[in-house]
Amino acid sequence: MADFNFQNRRDFLKYTLGSAAAVYGLNSHAQSELLLEKGLTKLTILYTNDQHSRIEPFPENDTKYPGEAGFAKRASLIEKIKSENKNVLLLDAGDIFQGTPYFNYYHGEIEYKLMSLMGYDAVTFGNHDFDLGCENIVKQMPHASFDFINCNYRFDDTPLSKNKKITPYKTYKKGHLKIGVLGIGIDLENLVDIKYTKGIIYNDPISCANKIADVLKNDEKCDYIICLSHLGFKYDTNKISDVTFAEKTKNINLIIGGHTHTFLDKPHSILNSENKEVQITQVGWAGIWLGQIEVFFSSYNKKSLQNNKNIKI
Repeated sequence: MADFNFQNRRDFLKYTLGSAAAVYGLNSHAQSELLLEKGLTKLTILYTNDQHSRIEPFPENDTKYPGEAGFAKRASLIEKIKSENKNVLLLDAGDIFQGTPYFNYYHGEIEYKLMSLMGYDAVTFGNHDFDLGCENIVKQMPHASFDFINCNYRFDDTPLSKNKKITPYKTYKKGHLKIGVLGIGIDLENLVDIKYTKGIIYNDPISCANKIADVLKNDEKCDYIICLSHLGFKYDTNKISDVTFAEKTKNINLIIGGHTHTFLDKPHSILNSENKEVQITQVGWAGIWLGQIEVFFSSYNKKSLQNNKNIKI
């Protein structure tokens, strides 16, 4: 923050949002205002993935991301977006932990505290979130005010077995909209030391997700369903990815992914098992981008249009 030499918070926000506008243009904002004037309801989805304990921005001399990312800049941007929009959902697709000395010393406490201050609604688990075991997650959870969502891990024989913060899904009321969120995780074998994953049972994410999505659509009557996934975007092997997962899903509208650190300028569209569109998105890693999707709904709560406005931090 000090490197920018801003006089006050307002100057900082003006700089950050002005830079974003230069990259993405103002046409989408004008379009959003016009759609709202026509009586449509807007849902703003903000998201991150693979933050990897990148609390501070990259150094100015970094060869790839000089001065980019940082929790403080992201927090200011999120606050600004929330002040301008009524129905905002803030989500993360896993790997919050591991990657800088902040995690080595504080074991995730800072990440959870800062994300709580930003107002995150929900996260799912990535493989690196288990790098110090379930015991550490239990220890850090009191610092988190957000929900932990996963439907394909079983924690019955772990310290997380009785933790009420972990649920297969959650629903969120945003205005008159009801949004369903579910979470799925990657197979932890060969990704995390077995001593830290003892007792965790990995179940097929496709069958688990379809079961929960059916509940969200038909029992909970959700208007829009989001899956937080840490499977990875796409592989050259037959390993399950968000792309192959999406093809076999039902009722899911949007997959917010992680693990492969893939920067997608806009969501990737796939036809699901019922020949309906499901979109996959991911914003790289380290908080370099803040993902932003605006979904517009008609008066009957049916999805009408969508704007994608990912922001480089």
